[in-house]
Amino acid sequence: MDVVVTGIGLRSALGNLAQTWQKLLLGESGIQLQQPFPDQSAFPLGLLAETPATDLRSLTQAVVTDAIQDAGLTLPLVDCAVVVGSSRGNQTLLEQRLWEDMHGPDWWAALPNVAAVTTAQILQTQAIVLAPMAACATGITTLARGAELIDAGQCDRVIAGAVDTPVTRLTLAGFAKMGALAKTGAYPFDRAREGFVLGEGGAVLVLESRASAQARGVRIYGRLMGAGLSADAYHISSPNPLGTGAQRVMQQALAIAGLKPGEIDYIHAHGTATKLNDAMEARIIYQLFGDDDGASAAQSRPWVSSTKGATGHTLGGSSALGAAVCLMALKNQVVPGCVGLRQHDLPIQIAHQTVLTKLRYAICNGFGFGGQNGAIVFGPADMN
Repeated sequence: MDVVVTGIGLRSALGNLAQTWQKLLLGESGIQLQQPFPDQSAFPLGLLAETPATDLRSLTQAVVTDAIQDAGLTLPLVDCAVVVGSSRGNQTLLEQRLWEDMHGPDWWAALPNVAAVTTAQILQTQAIVLAPMAACATGITTLARGAELIDAGQCDRVIAGAVDTPVTRLTLAGFAKMGALAKTGAYPFDRAREGFVLGEGGAVLVLESRASAQARGVRIYGRLMGAGLSADAYHISSPNPLGTGAQRVMQQALAIAGLKPGEIDYIHAHGTATKLNDAMEARIIYQLFGDDDGASAAQSRPWVSSTKGATGHTLGGSSALGAAVCLMALKNQVVPGCVGLRQHDLPIQIAHQTVLTKLRYAICNGFGFGGQNGAIVFGPADMN
């Protein structure tokens, strides 16, 4: 694949791209104890503002506008394809309409494809518009599909990514009933991890063919080198404890990228801070990336971290946000620390705090309910 990234738009509980990156390096968290709905219990949440977002369209417009500006593009972009997804869609509006009047003038905005439609309207595009949904692997799925469109010659440029505003009454009630939500905070890979924290946000990337980017003479964040997608068909909410599907997507992504496991320097883990996910993910990372000579776990090659301890789990938007973090890590040669981690006994090399180190290749994981798995590999802008 000769697909490069020329623009990033991002929003999280920590702010925009620049703000999120700087706060991650400082080990700060945007998670706070909140009680957005008086008739429900308080939970730690990663909100974009003081109250939950009420319309996914506003978040979509913010990240898409930032990405376009970051890439040095001007509207309209009539030939730019759109692959933008969401796990929850505009669920807040849907809940409002169900309780009030589904026949309001903006009923269409409650449909699950609203993020893609909104993006298309911003661009005024006449190219292909897709709205994938693959639970928490949605972000990687959109980036993989966008890269395929460019690789197949169907377009030279794609806006791809995922966004979510999942802090709603029904979402909180459902996850609380499952016992999946943390009560005090998000602690990825920590011994005392207690569940995930819902967060708002996501990211979109401007994907281009290298020829297109070079013709425009713009900065390139890095290359999208390969992606893998799979399904477990194991359980609606629990990951396969063997991690076979999750490991398979990492192997697929590496194979497409033409890389060996030992060449990966950084893994942005899915790292939800749940007991089951983190144990499974640590196991497959060690199995795939542990040193061939039998070195100890502490000497395993790639650095690993999860940013969900700082941003919360943005569901469908999480792996798109993780992809942006990988690109920033490669650009700045810095591994952001795993915010929320205090002690762990897992067989992988987790960055407790910011690590300055040489990075050439990075991989981002995304594993979702229903056994949806995705992994994506990024490399440097140069071809050497």
